[in-house]
Amino acid sequence: MSTAVGTLPAPVPAPGSSARRLPPENGSEFTPLLRDAKGQGLLDRRTGWYVRTITVNALCLAGVVAGLVVAGGSWWALALAPVLAVLGARTAFIGHDAGHAQITANRSVSRAVGLVHGNLLLGMSYAWWNDKHNRHHANPNHIEKDPDVAADVLVFTSKQAATRAGFRGWLTRHQAWLFFPLTLLEGLALKLSGFKDLRRQSGRERLVEGALLTAHVVGYVALLLTTMPLGHALAFAALHQALFGLHLGMAFAPNHKGMEMPDPDGDKWGHLRRQVLTSRNIKGGVLTDWFLGGLNYQIEHHLFPSMPRPHLRLVQPMVKAHCRDLGIPFTETGLVDSYRQALRHMYEVGEPLRADI
Repeated sequence: MSTAVGTLPAPVPAPGSSARRLPPENGSEFTPLLRDAKGQGLLDRRTGWYVRTITVNALCLAGVVAGLVVAGGSWWALALAPVLAVLGARTAFIGHDAGHAQITANRSVSRAVGLVHGNLLLGMSYAWWNDKHNRHHANPNHIEKDPDVAADVLVFTSKQAATRAGFRGWLTRHQAWLFFPLTLLEGLALKLSGFKDLRRQSGRERLVEGALLTAHVVGYVALLLTTMPLGHALAFAALHQALFGLHLGMAFAPNHKGMEMPDPDGDKWGHLRRQVLTSRNIKGGVLTDWFLGGLNYQIEHHLFPSMPRPHLRLVQPMVKAHCRDLGIPFTETGLVDSYRQALRHMYEVGEPLRADI
C-alpha cells in the first residue's frame, strides 16, 4: 500500500481553510494513522467472516436456481430476477474484496475467489476489473490517470464536455437525467468490457479468463432455457441484467462524482489528501452497509484498500479525528443527498452545451 509523502513544505493548516492545503514539513500525514490502525489490528484479515459471507451468498444463489426449477414455465419466475440481481451485487462485492487482498494475503487464493465470483458467477473479468480498479485507487478523480473519469458515455469536466458534438453532445447535455437509465445497461457493459480485455491478456491468463467467461454465458443461457420458455427467459434476462446494473450504479455513483479533482499540473497531494479529498462517505446503519457492500466507507476503503470490509466502520472514528486535527475536510452525507450532489455535478458539466443551443 502506498504511503506517499507530500514534497511541498507548508505549516499544518487550520481547520476550515481551503481543501488544497499542503502537507506539513516532516513526514507523511498518513503514517500516524496507518500506525494506529495496525496497532489496533484493523488490518488483520477476517477470513472467518468472509468464509461465512461467501457460504451464505452461495447458498442463496443455489436457492434462486432451485426456485427457477420449481417455478418452471410460470411468470412467477420473474419475481426471482430482482433477487438474483441483488445477490449478483453481493457476489461482485466479494470479488472486489478479493481483488484488494482483503480476504486473504495469499495471492493465488485471492485470484481464485475473484475468478469464481467475477468470471464464472457474473461473467465479469477479474483481470480487467483489477487492472482498471487499481489505476483508479492510485489516482482517484485524476482526469489523466483515473479510468473512471475518462470521457466515455459520460464526461466529468467542462474540458471533456467542450469536445462533444452530435449524439455524444446530446448525451452530455442530458447526462444528469440519463445517468440512472444508463446504469440499466451497466451489467452488460461490464461483461462486454471483460471479453474485450482478453486481447490485452496473454498466455494462461487469457485462457483461464476466457474459459470462465464463456462458461458463465453458456451456463446462464442453459439455466434460463431449461427452466422456462424462450419468452420468459428473455424477459427474465432483461429484468435481471437491468436491475443488476442499476444496483451496481447506485453503489458506485456516490463515491467520487462531484468531489475534488486533482489538477494534473498543480498540487502534489500525499496519500492521505489524495484519497480523502476525492472521496465521499455515505451515512447510514447496517442496511446501508449491506446495500452498498461497505463502499459507503469510501474514504476509509481508499486509505486502507486491503482492510477487511467489517473493519472499515471501526477505523472511521480514527480517520475522522485525524482529518479534523489536520484541518482536512471529511465529506460524509446521506445516500439520497450523495446522488443529488453527483447528479448536480454532471448537470453543471453539461451546462455549456445546453447554453449553446
